Amino acid sequence: MMNRFRARAYQLLEFPSRVDRPSWLIELLLILLIIISVIAVCLETVPDVLKVHGPFLMRVDLWITVIFTIEYATRLWAAAEAYPELPAWKARLKWAISPMALIDLVAILPFWLAFVVPIDFRLLRLLRLLRIYKLARYSPALTALFAVIREEAGTLFAALIILAILLVFAASGAWLVEREVQPEAFGSIPSAMWWALVTLTTVGYGDVVPHTVIGRLFGGLITLLGVGMAALPAGIIATGLAQHLHERRNRLCDEFREVLQDGRLDLADGRRVEALRRELGISRTAVRSIYEEVQREQPPRQCRCPKCDHVFSPPR
Repeated sequence: MMNRFRARAYQLLEFPSRVDRPSWLIELLLILLIIISVIAVCLETVPDVLKVHGPFLMRVDLWITVIFTIEYATRLWAAAEAYPELPAWKARLKWAISPMALIDLVAILPFWLAFVVPIDFRLLRLLRLLRIYKLARYSPALTALFAVIREEAGTLFAALIILAILLVFAASGAWLVEREVQPEAFGSIPSAMWWALVTLTTVGYGDVVPHTVIGRLFGGLITLLGVGMAALPAGIIATGLAQHLHERRNRLCDEFREVLQDGRLDLADGRRVEALRRELGISRTAVRSIYEEVQREQPPRQCRCPKCDHVFSPPR
């Protein structure tokens, strides 16, 4: 009985579906509470609003935190269903150290610590803004983006190393040619790094600019290099995202090929495909297109008439 309740709780929280009305309502409720919570935290920083509506915002925060605490505890309890091959405590520990679980914990922990430890937790309470990252759980697009960032972490780190090298080079060159003219802005390499950073990132606030001819020529060169450097991480992420989405589509195609080996799609096969669709975050329209594409790849079935022994291919 308990295992059945745990499996149902895991399904409701981890695999919400529009077909399953309770899970869909729970998902909508949690998304709404996340949005309300972030808006409330932002409003608390407005002195006039806090002065008039402070007690109301505190009550809203209390009830939302209680609900998120129940959600966290339920997810922790039901995490044993995610890793059935592990003991329950190991499965829960593995879930608890996952990135989304840590975000869930950090989002509620400062509120409860304020009741235990007698220090000012106003700054820590701003960590409640991390609740907005909980929306990633309900957005397949954000989930795919985070997965791409994890997969391309090494390449992105290499791009940051190149940016750091260019930053030191730009600051050193600006200090070399501008230190005599503008000692307040380019008097040292650390001081010149502000100009180098805003130039390499193509922001260009204009508060610090070279005055000498050589300095302007050097600044133009750094600006051109900065255009390429700004596009490099975006190109890495865009390429990785396209490849990731292509891999998801291929995975669903392989699933369709497997279930269509017998030439038909029964209820159990449909449930398998639907579970994979939700896991991959692919729309039903795209799934229908993939299904039709895979179906066209299937060789026509041959049927034999029992009366005349004629072989024919039935319509699909």
